[in-house]
Amino acid sequence: MTTVEGTPAPLTDGSEGRPPALTLARVRLGPGGPLGRVRIDGGKVVAVAETDELGGQALDMNGRTVLPGLWDAHVHAAQWAGNRRRVDLAGLGSAHAVAEAVRSYARGLPDGEVLVGQGFRDGLWPDAPRKALLDSVCPDRPVALISADLHAAWLNSACLALVGRPGHATGLLREHDCFEVLRALPEVPVEVLDRWVAEACRDAAGRGVTGILDFHFSDNLADWGRRAGRGPLGVRVRAAVYPGYLDAVIERGFRTGDVLPGTRGLVRVGPLKLFTDGSLNTRTALCCEPYPGLEGTPEAHGIEETPYSELVRLMRRATAHGIEPAVHAIGDRANTLALDAFAAVGCRGRIEHAQLLRAADVPRFAQLGVTASVQPAHAVDDRDVADRHWAGRTGRAFAYADLLAAGARLEFGSDAPVAPLDPWLGVAAAVHRTGDGRPAWHPEQRVPVRTALAASARGRTAIRAGDPADLVIVDADPETADARTLRRMPVYGTLLGGRWTHGPG
Repeated sequence: MTTVEGTPAPLTDGSEGRPPALTLARVRLGPGGPLGRVRIDGGKVVAVAETDELGGQALDMNGRTVLPGLWDAHVHAAQWAGNRRRVDLAGLGSAHAVAEAVRSYARGLPDGEVLVGQGFRDGLWPDAPRKALLDSVCPDRPVALISADLHAAWLNSACLALVGRPGHATGLLREHDCFEVLRALPEVPVEVLDRWVAEACRDAAGRGVTGILDFHFSDNLADWGRRAGRGPLGVRVRAAVYPGYLDAVIERGFRTGDVLPGTRGLVRVGPLKLFTDGSLNTRTALCCEPYPGLEGTPEAHGIEETPYSELVRLMRRATAHGIEPAVHAIGDRANTLALDAFAAVGCRGRIEHAQLLRAADVPRFAQLGVTASVQPAHAVDDRDVADRHWAGRTGRAFAYADLLAAGARLEFGSDAPVAPLDPWLGVAAAVHRTGDGRPAWHPEQRVPVRTALAASARGRTAIRAGDPADLVIVDADPETADARTLRRMPVYGTLLGGRWTHGPG
């Protein structure tokens, strides 16, 4: 038996009082592990022993499997919370199908309310999204539809006027224009949004999540500090910083990993989020080869969001003050530029997405100490659009096995609301490379279950004495679960700092 002596960990779960002592008995210790007991006290795991005996005052887990609490390493929390109350456009195969869904949904809304939809993917549509089509089904009510990848917005004339873009030729706005018009939409009251986020965090705990890295585009530290003051958060949070807030964060002396005061240790300063390019579905990911049908146009290869010199400047400034960069890069040219910037600055950090990679760049992640923060659900959601727009190159898309073989560190996320905030969907996608019954897409890039779980739990699958008692208990052993069970993994309970956030209380 391994034990840890000393003063119990300070309260870190946002509740009053010391977390109660607890023993889990007849619990499987990790995927494929033996039966054992886990003793929790003061918010920490204090003992782990291999035994199949029940004994003493203990909760009988009946052979369920205990794992380190899961993290979603890429979330847009407020957008995910709001998205759950929007028109779901996922799976609709044309602009006309979306317009009919808008027509139907608009009938049930109060007069004057903006209709917001989320999840359209126009990369494979036979027709183009245009404002005139939305005007024909909803001429008076403002309509704002957001693409699944968050990089495009489709507005009707009423909404274009509302956000100060009257007369826009098409109503389809991409990248910076998209972000600007979405920020110009009427905001949900802060107290309502905070309630939605709290509900989303509770639901995430129901899927075994104990922490998130939030990349919502806002003053994230202020937002999460306010939410922590309203009550228990239900998850730990690392809150990303955007360039517009970098000076203020530096002035306060914050570094990546620092605890935000007043949050009981639950909220920490995250990385600086920077962009090199756009997205695949929007055909703005920066690539070495042109997109089919766009040859000869100014954006045939995608777009460069941040010029290389500015990317390096911002990374230097951030790292000089202890703030780690997290660089969005999807296309192969964008990933090369991002890795070049890390090499020029000489810092560690993260590349978010890393979807399409040149073979020469794969080993550079490990060489430079750059984490590949990837979203495996995108590999199965985007396989068709990748086959069309990255034809002949998909063997190096979502190349998780290649990255692992080269020694890279992988962290899994969802990019919610691009995919649901459910780590089991990502684990299953990484392991099986399919999500709809079709044969595996590039099965050579599959990863083992344990590897996928480690990438979803900050590098660990084992329960160790001395760790915070952030744990998830599942009904099925992931090591032997079939694809369907892995995707829908039944979660029995989740503990954060030794307190139940889901399940037995």
